[in-house]
Amino acid sequence: MNKHKIWPYFSLLWLVLFPFSILKAQDLNNLMNENENTEKEFVSGTFKSTRLVNLHTIETQGRNVLEYRISHRFGDIGSGGYNAFGLDGGASMRMGLEYCFDGRLNIGLGRTNIDKTVDTYAKYRLLRQTTGKQNPVSITLLAAAYYTAMRDPNKALTGIDRYAPFSNRLSYCYQIMVARKFNEYFSLQVAPTMIHFNLVNRVNDKNDLFALAALGRVKITQRTAFTAEYTYRITTSYAQQKDPSGKYLYYNPFAIGFDIDTGGHIFQIQVCNSQGMIENQFIPFTTSSLKNWGLRLGFNISRVF
Repeated sequence: MNKHKIWPYFSLLWLVLFPFSILKAQDLNNLMNENENTEKEFVSGTFKSTRLVNLHTIETQGRNVLEYRISHRFGDIGSGGYNAFGLDGGASMRMGLEYCFDGRLNIGLGRTNIDKTVDTYAKYRLLRQTTGKQNPVSITLLAAAYYTAMRDPNKALTGIDRYAPFSNRLSYCYQIMVARKFNEYFSLQVAPTMIHFNLVNRVNDKNDLFALAALGRVKITQRTAFTAEYTYRITTSYAQQKDPSGKYLYYNPFAIGFDIDTGGHIFQIQVCNSQGMIENQFIPFTTSSLKNWGLRLGFNISRVF
């Protein structure tokens, strides 16, 4: 079997194993409750939303909660005053829906205008941090799939459609998110990440990219907080690509944000060096460098029902 065709089955297997993970987690909780005289008290509000800026957090929505999210990134601030420092054009946008069944299992569907990509994911909260010593961290698992609907712009010239067969349009992401809320004001998360591409752009590119993401939140008031995230790409074929002049093609993505909780929705304004907003775009293909102030202004808005 073609190794690139294995990944859809792997994703399906991962989703099928969710019920068994739930049963195992419940059995573990029951066993720990039998051995502990005191009742567990779970830590809440490690992060305020299911995403920080671009990256997922360990958070899931409450039982039967639907969330609508809009993300928008303007053009490069370095384009200058003539382009209103990026406000005039080069914008990217994503709209998505997320739904939680039981407070632990989240599913989502979205679309971004970059490569006309549709993304879907399943996220399961495997372990929750407690105020005692039983569970010092929270752990959430993520599996995501991406489909690009873009037509091959070179098909008429080359006579070859790079997106044929259909599997060439697919890529996947898997994360293990581990987070801890240290106190009322500070939370931190790390997430080992793997992204798989069925089709790569360059001959020397690897189909699998490995990275390590880190994100944090500092609470300022009851309704405001500073957030930041950074992803280090471990796979050198992506981290060290250069153009003929010796300039790096892609850089590690970074973002900082300021969150405002209005009660009904979360509004976030941020600056980042990536145009993409989903993992298979911003982790491998961020083209702007922080050293050259290659930043973009953007915002996220989420509303729960």
